[in-house]
Amino acid sequence: MTLRIALTPGEPAGIGPDLALMLAQSVRNHEIVVIANAAMLAERAAALKLPLAIRTFDSNATPLGDAAGSLCVADIALATPTTPGELNVSNAPYVLQCLDKAIAGCLSGNYAAMVTGPIHKGIINDANIAFTGHTEYLADKTDAYPVMMLTADTLRVALATTHLPLSKVASAITSETITKVLTILHTELHSRFAIEAPRILVCGLNPHAGEGGHLGMEEINIIEPTLDTLRQQGMNLIGPLPADTLFTPQHLDKADAVLAMFHDQGLPVLKYAGFGKAINVTLGLPIIRTSVDHGTALDKAATGAIDEGSLHAALGLAIDMAEAELTTTA
Repeated sequence: MTLRIALTPGEPAGIGPDLALMLAQSVRNHEIVVIANAAMLAERAAALKLPLAIRTFDSNATPLGDAAGSLCVADIALATPTTPGELNVSNAPYVLQCLDKAIAGCLSGNYAAMVTGPIHKGIINDANIAFTGHTEYLADKTDAYPVMMLTADTLRVALATTHLPLSKVASAITSETITKVLTILHTELHSRFAIEAPRILVCGLNPHAGEGGHLGMEEINIIEPTLDTLRQQGMNLIGPLPADTLFTPQHLDKADAVLAMFHDQGLPVLKYAGFGKAINVTLGLPIIRTSVDHGTALDKAATGAIDEGSLHAALGLAIDMAEAELTTTA
């Protein structure tokens, strides 16, 4: 079955357009629809000296793959022409318009999944648009509770909290939060990753997982009782474990995923293990969304000196998840 996948390149002045154009240089068996400004893509292809034949997206047509050098594009107008490497606040709404088109297409069933390129949060906020990140934006648009998970090869790390200042993390670790996140993680490891009985390792919040209450009481008062309740519901949960020893082969070799309590507890380990090949996945949505694990790299835009490995990995995982979901729900 040929799937239709939406790809939003993200910030037009960054390397997102370059990644889409580099993807276009290989044969694709599924229809990858790039939601972006067609003229900007043509200009960037010329700058990179890459062949490009643009095929205009037709939502009523049957999905089909593309030959090398061809790209299916759903055209979105830029507010002003973009210069590689130079942010322009006028184009901030364009980035969100591209996302909105992809989200709407996924919700309607026109796209099986969406893959997102890197955005620049700062320039969007400079445009007086409140924006925390892709994860929160997608959750708001789909009225969902998001769970952020990154993967690199067989390592999967989900987060109990996402883009929070460290000073606010402890108060955000509640039984309700942990229950929601672990329920979503457990369910989607089964439905979208085809793992029959997921085994999930859970980090403690404090050093040494609280060391019996001497370094904090969150493990005793909140995390352990919540895990006990969820185990009674059939989840295979191990923890809370000290984060400094959890990420070792003796623990990870038999695990399907790790739940970290906060952003920088789990993601530095994952990105060290697989930066450039890691993938950001938003769980808990009614749609499938994966993303590259890197930023806009403005200094590398239009240079060709980039690695498209993370995009290929994100696209491959989106396809695998869509196919697994089709199988599970069949």
